[in-house]
Amino acid sequence: MARHHTISSAPENMVWGYLDSALEPVIKIASGDTVTLTSFPAGGKECLPPDASRVPADYMAALDTLRQGGGPHFITGPVYVEGAKPGDTLQVDILEAKPTMDWGFVAILPLLGTLPDEFTDYETIHPKISPKGDVCTMPWGVDIPLDPFFGIMGVAPPPAWGRVGSPVPRAFGGNMDNKELKPGVTLYLPVFNEGALFFAGDGHGVQGDGEVCITALEMGIEGTFRLTVRKDMAVDFPFAESETHLMSIGLDEDLDDAAKQAVREMVRHVCLRSNLTRNEAYMLCSLAGDLRVTQLVDGNKGIHMMLPKSMI
Repeated sequence: MARHHTISSAPENMVWGYLDSALEPVIKIASGDTVTLTSFPAGGKECLPPDASRVPADYMAALDTLRQGGGPHFITGPVYVEGAKPGDTLQVDILEAKPTMDWGFVAILPLLGTLPDEFTDYETIHPKISPKGDVCTMPWGVDIPLDPFFGIMGVAPPPAWGRVGSPVPRAFGGNMDNKELKPGVTLYLPVFNEGALFFAGDGHGVQGDGEVCITALEMGIEGTFRLTVRKDMAVDFPFAESETHLMSIGLDEDLDDAAKQAVREMVRHVCLRSNLTRNEAYMLCSLAGDLRVTQLVDGNKGIHMMLPKSMI
């Protein structure tokens, strides 16, 4: 019978700015179990609001305790899933994501973002989050509905890669910053290590496709996932689906190559799920698949394709 587990927000249950297959698991669970975990906004103390009383004690403990690695992101894990072996697939059912703070931040930072040479008047703002956690209010008065998700979801990278900084998404997933990877969606990740070693972090309250200035609404977030080992399917790269759509993911320094990968992955999965030939799947993608810019700011840029399941 599946069990539910909760990982506390204590500093010993997370890392700051990296993923590493050599890390000891914070918990071991059975395949099919659910786990609830918490993460904090990316960044350091320079990103905190002026009113220190608004900073939760557990967030400050993480800032004071953890040693920052190759990136700004707080990441909880790893979670060891029993039975997972290299070559398997980890199925991640995203069940819930909700705010844990009454503020988030948005920033323009040096040398980062889509237009770093044009925006050099660096600024950080702290939009307020409504008591219901459904809206943020910008300093100029506009309310933006929240749509929370984890910017980082992934498994530990291959051992040969060693410790990998958190900013760049790769085959293991990681900092994909894909706003479509939210509750109700299932993400499939290739497994490179025994136990899969699942991580999640980088809470986002809302983000536009592109994440152009470098941040989303960076915020504290709590989420629940069902983690299931799949030995009956194989993926070489992250792939996702919702009730209505298939979602392929392309990641590359070159946006054109990211788009090519997203198309290639969608063609592959359509062929696996239907009787269509590669030519037919390719033509279907041209007629019914929507390519979207996931993000432009994480080293490897992202493109994802959304294809209605009703079309296959």
